[in-house]
Amino acid sequence: MTHAATLPSMSPAGRMKAALNLKVPDRVPTFELEFQLTEELVGRDYLRQNQLDKAFGRERERLIRENAELIVTIYEKLGHDAICLHHLDEAGLCATAREIRRLVGDKYLLLVHGDGTFAIPDGSHMLDFAYRMVDEPEALHDQARAMMTGAIERNKRMLAGGLDGFILCSDYCFNQGPFLSPTQFAAFITPYLARIIASIRAEGGFAIKHTDGNIMPILDQLVACRPHALHSLDPMAGVDIREVKRLVGRQVALAGNVHCAALQTGTDDDVIASARYAMTYGKPGGGYIFCTSNIPFKGMRLERYQLAFDVYLQNRDYTDQERLGNGWFRG
Repeated sequence: MTHAATLPSMSPAGRMKAALNLKVPDRVPTFELEFQLTEELVGRDYLRQNQLDKAFGRERERLIRENAELIVTIYEKLGHDAICLHHLDEAGLCATAREIRRLVGDKYLLLVHGDGTFAIPDGSHMLDFAYRMVDEPEALHDQARAMMTGAIERNKRMLAGGLDGFILCSDYCFNQGPFLSPTQFAAFITPYLARIIASIRAEGGFAIKHTDGNIMPILDQLVACRPHALHSLDPMAGVDIREVKRLVGRQVALAGNVHCAALQTGTDDDVIASARYAMTYGKPGGGYIFCTSNIPFKGMRLERYQLAFDVYLQNRDYTDQERLGNGWFRG
């Protein structure tokens, strides 16, 4: 294998931005939509909104400061390149982002949730949603527009408040495919998602579109909405990063594909094989971010996540051949 000369080291945020812009960074960046194994890693958990609601003045400032310090400790220990902030309202998230900036400057790309499109309804509302598409489509479009407008306005405030971008976390797909047909998806979701992403881009932010499940029937529509990256690439639903990279790897960055079920219940060999596969076929040509296909969730053993992460550490540097693309775009 031909190895490249060592490139100048990038900051974590710079590494993420390069990958999100379909460039080849100094090495593959990594992050997680959420890292829930904080108590296992450092013996503490993040600040929650109900705790913050009980605090005022200096006590509130202290809680925000200590939460930011905890977050920096966690992500320094993990070696991630972006931080997705959770569990607080808009004011709390922006205050936390500012405090992180005070501690470490612009070292990390700071992300929050920012979607405003329909997601899979829960079981008690699925039938109602189906009826509304037929019986009152204009009312459904009115609701979609209102959700979109709310998301755009909030996202602008969050970017002004110190965040860098968004994980757009409306889930659209089951393992068998989207909860809407491609034609219905094109009517009730795609135009609104496209406008949310266009607004984020216009403000200089980054948009990572997350959905679990089998995205292949709507892959073209998701890419046409111009997110910087697609997240999950769910192997449990049969989504193959090799095929997705071949189809759209020149148009959108890819994040994920490490099998969460394998991390929970598979063998060590299953975990290693999944992480290697994601790196082998996501990495060439740049535009890839290593992460699980969902999150390291409560109940998962920390050692299992570390097993996959060790594969990343061993393979994160680019060879000359991988930097040039290794032929991934042909076929």
